[in-house]
Amino acid sequence: MLILPAICVVTALLLVPIGQAVYYSMANWNGITSQWVGPSTYLTEFRNPLFWRVLENNALLLIAVPVTMLCGVFLAALLHEHVFGWKVFRAAIIIPTAVSWVVLGLIGIQAFAQHGLVNRLLGGVGLAALERNWLGSPTDALAAVGVTFVYSLVGVNTLIFVTGMATIDPAIYEAGKLDGTSWLQSYVHLTLPMLRRYLVFTFVITTISAFSALFSLIYTMTGGGPNYGTTTIEFFIYQQAFGTGAFGVGALLGVVLFVILVSVSAVQVYLMRRSE
Repeated sequence: MLILPAICVVTALLLVPIGQAVYYSMANWNGITSQWVGPSTYLTEFRNPLFWRVLENNALLLIAVPVTMLCGVFLAALLHEHVFGWKVFRAAIIIPTAVSWVVLGLIGIQAFAQHGLVNRLLGGVGLAALERNWLGSPTDALAAVGVTFVYSLVGVNTLIFVTGMATIDPAIYEAGKLDGTSWLQSYVHLTLPMLRRYLVFTFVITTISAFSALFSLIYTMTGGGPNYGTTTIEFFIYQQAFGTGAFGVGALLGVVLFVILVSVSAVQVYLMRRSE
């Protein structure tokens, strides 16, 4: 009886909409009326080359996941060791986590524009031949979105790793010093193994973010272009449902995204149990 209200809320706000999305994914739905078609809608969409192009964009953005984690681990190690100026660095790393994705997208536009910060830095170090409009081609624009994505999540991952390092008993490091281990050896053989749960956690949340948290960033920086070069499945749902009025296709893509995120969560549970 005590959990019945919570069950009702979860059913009304989660389970019912999910069931409706599954139904509408197999129907011609214009947002008002629907006509049942059947599972063939999935076969039709899976034959759409644009669908696979969008998934390919998402797959390429997954390259940013290990980069984000490596940067976070490195910065967390420096902050944990209280290097000179660590308080200033900590504030600079945390700033991106305190602003919205829209603001980060605007920063990305200023950085990767034709006369933006990136081209100025390249020109300043004698690499003017590499200057270009980074948002003008599909490949470069996707890379620009990936770099901005890394910048936006490095702060979060760093905070998680710093928290994990603070839970490690200093006596372990003292024992390592008595055995003659260097700082690098202690970090590789002591710190990283004891951060396994935090590594798994950041891997999962960063992967989920790569699939479900880039809408504002892409909408602000590229609008999904050029030529669908930065369109992810999350943004593709918006384009199909609210851009063309194909709400049934939008529901279908939402179900596909839901399955992907559930799969990632299942991997998280497995890895967490294994790490224990």
